Amino acid sequence: MTNNVAADSSTDRHVPPGAERPRRFRPKLRYELVGCGVHGHELVGTDLANIPEDYRLVAFDDGPGGKRWHRCLRCDSWLPLPPPAPPSDRTPPPLTAIEVPLRGRPLRDRFVLRLIAVDRIIHFVVLTAIAVAIFLFAQHKPILQGDYTRILNRLQGGVGGPLSDTRTGWLADFDKLFAVSTAHLHWYGIAVAAYAAINGIEAVGLWRARRWAEYLTLIEVAVLLPVEIHELTVRVSPLKMVTLVLNLAVVAYLLWAHRLFGIRGGGRVDRAEREADTGWPALERATPWLPTAAGNGAAAAPEDERAPGRAVPA
Repeated sequence: MTNNVAADSSTDRHVPPGAERPRRFRPKLRYELVGCGVHGHELVGTDLANIPEDYRLVAFDDGPGGKRWHRCLRCDSWLPLPPPAPPSDRTPPPLTAIEVPLRGRPLRDRFVLRLIAVDRIIHFVVLTAIAVAIFLFAQHKPILQGDYTRILNRLQGGVGGPLSDTRTGWLADFDKLFAVSTAHLHWYGIAVAAYAAINGIEAVGLWRARRWAEYLTLIEVAVLLPVEIHELTVRVSPLKMVTLVLNLAVVAYLLWAHRLFGIRGGGRVDRAEREADTGWPALERATPWLPTAAGNGAAAAPEDERAPGRAVPA
């Protein structure tokens, strides 16, 4: 029993994406399958008249009149396709010259970082709109204040007195807003616009998976956490609670998964893990029974080690 468990754990390291054994209570999202569902499969040599011998890592045929099997470079699915009509007579490039799409952890990080980037884009749009509103209000403050006073006087005259206690409620908020000087409004607008620009820079960097953007996002979110916690002590609302939870999740993800500030080995370990899941070496490790892209032959896998339902060339 011990030997079988050890054998299973050793072979699981080379299991293609989506074919791992499920772990109880630990569901795992297959980002390779999500990527292929959105962008389609990444296939090589579908138009070739003859598949070169060194392409057996990603394509092979069943013989004259048979189907061709092409391997998706992203999700490792083998797809049966008919021979091309008409076939192309171009000279196929070597496999090492073909770029392999992201797989494994780098692909997961792209999805998560772009999700955070979308959040930063929303912040950028909202904050930009607020900054523009502040500048417009500062520019037209005398006119707006005169209109507000006339409307308030007419409403109070219609009811024969004050509408309510002007020390609280929305009337008090308007009074405080008009009490702010124009110079202070301009400074507030500049501060909000600068914060919007920071969120825009973060969004661009995170979308392109830049490490400096991860640091910038982590610092910006962490600095505002005490403010969000203080706001919850003043008044609790579902929006504030959701915002705090999301920001805590962003901080935890960036610190732990991306090893920022030297955590869990820092950038050196992070780069090593990314390189292990990137390029042709990662694809070759997932297919130990096929020849490698560099032409190093590998022994054919025994029948009991081949993926069930997966066609493997002889």
